[in-house]
Amino acid sequence: MKLSNNKSQAIRVFKYIFMVTLLCYVVVYMPTPYIIYQPGSAEEVKPMITVKEGDKTERGTFMMTTVSASYANIALLALSSFNPNAEVDKKESRLGNKSKEEYAAEQLFYMSDSQSSAVEAAYEEAYVPYQILTEYLFVFSTPKDASNSQYFQPGDKVMELDSDPISDTVELASLLKNKKVGDIVSVKLERAGHVLVVKVPLVSIKDSETNTTRPGLGIMIGTMQKVTAKDPNKQVEFVTTKVGGPSAGLMFTMEIYNQLTPGDLTKGYRVAGTGTISADGTVGPIGGVKHKIVAADREKAQLFFVPKNNYKEAKAKADEIGTQIKLIPVSTLKDALKYMEQIQTTS
Repeated sequence: MKLSNNKSQAIRVFKYIFMVTLLCYVVVYMPTPYIIYQPGSAEEVKPMITVKEGDKTERGTFMMTTVSASYANIALLALSSFNPNAEVDKKESRLGNKSKEEYAAEQLFYMSDSQSSAVEAAYEEAYVPYQILTEYLFVFSTPKDASNSQYFQPGDKVMELDSDPISDTVELASLLKNKKVGDIVSVKLERAGHVLVVKVPLVSIKDSETNTTRPGLGIMIGTMQKVTAKDPNKQVEFVTTKVGGPSAGLMFTMEIYNQLTPGDLTKGYRVAGTGTISADGTVGPIGGVKHKIVAADREKAQLFFVPKNNYKEAKAKADEIGTQIKLIPVSTLKDALKYMEQIQTTS
């Protein structure tokens, strides 16, 4: 009888452990088709940027703002229902037909491109002569149905083809011009800081412009470039950041311009903002501005530059949370610079 009781007790313990394990998996580890957006950070951009002999005097600060995006489990979904600043959306609205890895690589490319545009726009405004140099090809995605997807990963840097250096798509096309579909080429890659060489068969690629086919690597790629000042003392460098996307462009440009020119453009204010930037200084709209307003308010920002097309949404959220931040709608870099140049310095 005692043996039977011990056996029953062991079964109950096993069932209990199984149920707890199953519950933990469902609540914490089981994926859902949802993503949760909420306020991210408002980070000072000065530590991210250096101009070799720039004027680094700042009584205030320029801040970039971010949106936090989390792939939701059941626990996060439950917690988000109690968070007035959380927004739940479908993963597919963010990823489309891309994998998480492809989306992350795409965001890193956009950040790099944003930084290049910020440097170019600041150089133009500060009358600093410069040139644009291509550096390497960046792998966006590796189509799942492509036979070459096994050789590449999103985020790879393509450095050489058959020992010939490649820095842009024009050079790649030139090297492939006399190749045929099925030819094996040696591709030198950099992946997560490690260099590797892979033997890749060329596949047939359809040219959407000419409607003809040509040999190619079978991956989606973009050209990474670097903007260099003719005067090396005006060269801009960025530290590595895990933040992706193009929306910090305006604030990067403001900080770069401030270091390139004499005086303190911040005037002692805590200045946050968002907006893409183009080389000609055009400020473009972004997503998630309502979350960025909250992030800026938490960091006690006093001014917030917002693209004109995002102003209505930003104003609604600012009124909702009762922030004292002054919103400044802008369409160009000149708009933002003019505002800061005319504002009174804080005492």
